[in-house]
Amino acid sequence: MPSVWVRFVRQWDFQLMILPAVVFLLIFNYAPMYGILLAFKEYNLFKGFADSPWVGTMHFRMFFEAPEFWEIIRNTFVIALLKLIIGFPAPIILALMLNEVGGLFKRVVQTITYIPHFMSWIVISGLAFSMLAVDHGAVNGLLVKLHIVKDPVNWMSEPKYFWGILVGLNVWKEIGFGSIVYLAAIIGIDPSLYESASLDGASRFKQIFLITIPSIMPIMMIFLILGVGNILTAGYEDILVLTRNLNNGIMLPIGNVLDTYVYQMGILNQRYSYASAVGLFKSVLSVVLLVIANASARRFGKTSLW
Repeated sequence: MPSVWVRFVRQWDFQLMILPAVVFLLIFNYAPMYGILLAFKEYNLFKGFADSPWVGTMHFRMFFEAPEFWEIIRNTFVIALLKLIIGFPAPIILALMLNEVGGLFKRVVQTITYIPHFMSWIVISGLAFSMLAVDHGAVNGLLVKLHIVKDPVNWMSEPKYFWGILVGLNVWKEIGFGSIVYLAAIIGIDPSLYESASLDGASRFKQIFLITIPSIMPIMMIFLILGVGNILTAGYEDILVLTRNLNNGIMLPIGNVLDTYVYQMGILNQRYSYASAVGLFKSVLSVVLLVIANASARRFGKTSLW
């Protein structure tokens, strides 16, 4: 059997094609990892990176002992779990529904649901503030006319509504784009399976549960594993724009997550080493969760990443 280097030389044209991607990863993903050392230093802007003193794990201990630590961890996990529990099945359900219809209606629904993905969070937050406004807001106007509420509700200033609004907007923004992969997987299912099931008397509903869902299960498991590994990324841009950069003290206790906390400490307060330590803590914990999720999927006989 030819050695690795012999096969590499024989496939030089294919290797040349992936060379730009490899260079991109080295420059933008691996080279910046040297900055992780900043978490173990007391960075001084005037002394520079090399001359800043080492402090070991001091910044990690400071974060674990910070009064807002458990509040940030709670917000991060709750928001991320809500996004995963609601946002993960949403594109699957939409793809299954679109697969049952066709023609112009399907194309119109696909276009309408895809568009929000390409809209920035600035635009989406503007729409949300406009529709949920106390004065002349479409949502409050409808609820008052239907006598569901007596007086308009100040949705964007009530902490108890924030998580629901945040998760709802995320699902609305990504549901259409996320369904593309599942629709592609459904189209690839052998039509003879549906024909055989139909001859056996299986209804369309049974065919979905007995053929469609099991056939796309590997794709579902891959996205679920990635979702669990990314669970500490509860949000950043969406939270900042919906809470007006977290300057509103009312939303701070329920809207501050790890990523926004890193932004506050690193950019706004210029505590670069401390922010690096918090970011490194999040990255390590995310890798641990990803490995656990992948091992669990492999143990139960499902698709795994490696």
